Amino acid sequence: YALRHMGRERWEEGDYDGAFEYWTKAAGLGNIDSHYQLSVMYREGEGVEKDKKREVYHLEVAAIGGHPARNNLACFEWENSRHDRALQHWIVAAKLGDDVSMKMVKEGFQEGLVSKEDF
Repeated sequence: YALRHMGRERWEEGDYDGAFEYWTKAAGLGNIDSHYQLSVMYREGEGVEKDKKREVYHLEVAAIGGHPARNNLACFEWENSRHDRALQHWIVAAKLGDDVSMKMVKEGFQEGLVSKEDF
């Protein structure tokens, strides 16, 4: 927790290199919030070069750990025409209480992409 917090402080100060260092250490110890923050850094190119592969890796680890990042992962899958995978992520996130994901599942149901059995 302390490493994640120090990373947040560095990020808020604009010290992206410091934030990356702390979040990398925290992620290595299994902190899912730090994995999510690293995915954001790789997506935005803050303190690191943009890297879609690393962004998705950290999103996946965060999502598997129960972080609401699963919605972001679903959006990535949808944008890459992997609709079945996207819907599965939204279903899991909706079951965990994510309102945006629930909305996406409802839309999928209305369009015939999701059945009651899926949910």
